[in-house]
Amino acid sequence: MERWDVVVVGGGPAGSAAALAALRTGATVLVVDRAEFPRDKVCGDGVAPEALDVLAALAVDPAELTAGYPAVPRLSLRSPGGATVQRATARPSHVVPREVLDGRLLAAALARGARFRRHAVRELRPDADGVTVDGALRAGVVVGADGAESVVRRALGLPTNRTDRLAVAIRGYAPELPGQAGTQVLVTTEQRWPAYAWSFPLGDGRANVGYGELVSGGATRAALVEGLHRLLPGVAPGRLRAHRLPLSTGRPRQPDGRVLLAGDAASLVNPLTGEGIFYAVVSGALAGAAAAAGPDAGVRYRAALHRRLDAHLRSSSAAARLSRWPALMDATFRAAAADQRVFDDVVALGLADGRLTPRALTGAVRELAVGRA
Repeated sequence: MERWDVVVVGGGPAGSAAALAALRTGATVLVVDRAEFPRDKVCGDGVAPEALDVLAALAVDPAELTAGYPAVPRLSLRSPGGATVQRATARPSHVVPREVLDGRLLAAALARGARFRRHAVRELRPDADGVTVDGALRAGVVVGADGAESVVRRALGLPTNRTDRLAVAIRGYAPELPGQAGTQVLVTTEQRWPAYAWSFPLGDGRANVGYGELVSGGATRAALVEGLHRLLPGVAPGRLRAHRLPLSTGRPRQPDGRVLLAGDAASLVNPLTGEGIFYAVVSGALAGAAAAAGPDAGVRYRAALHRRLDAHLRSSSAAARLSRWPALMDATFRAAAADQRVFDDVVALGLADGRLTPRALTGAVRELAVGRA
């Protein structure tokens, strides 16, 4: 039987980050994915600077990952009631098509010694000494980075998210909105709340555009398309593809043992914005590093995730509950328009690992009081 120290299932950002981190411990690493690379992946394509920081710590040059896709220094937000704010972010983001980003990340892992094989995993059998994959591969540790429909997660007996902790979105590519250059646009709405649309510019005249809402809202494809055109009137996307977003409010407990979950497979998707690339590379890097612990990998990885993300995830979950009141969202956006520091706090909470700060809460309460006066 073919033997590897670490088998990573899924070659996206979480899987590549896991491979890169495991290689740094001296492990032999095989990445398997059901698709050949490069391949498209339905996503908003937004890459926060904090995600690039994680990859830089794994010796991946951010400039190489984002080459050809200029920095996007501004963000425009519109609240459910129509309050708007547009400001420069503390650090610029990038918008890189996943076909490009994932291909570059996997190439970086292969250049450092990982191997890649096209293979659709169907069965895992963990035991005290390792994990057997489809009766043909033997791994010391398996990292499941295989997305929202994770086979690895199902093999662990972990259920999918409840419908109120699962979003669905459609995405396509379209010409930039008039005057949009250099600005990511995110528009929320009271209709079918919580729901939002986005337009993220690639820098070549095109933008990644999409619309998403909770599955529990009973969304149909027709409703998603209608929502996109209602919030971004005049947008003319090409082919629209749908994907599910398992939100972090429904994340499972990482089990003990030799099988780890990272990224979407671990329900690490921001419940406020649907952002997942930052979570993917953070969790992937932590999983890859923890794999060296063998039978204790699950315990070590769970502790590392707790230290790195738990305070943020508590904040994002609390903010998601508070966001059920559109009037509070309106007040928060008005506070962000009035104070750059509040804006930065909101962005960090929605796109990286920020906290629900007293400054943002105080600003929102103050604006809420003004609005009711």
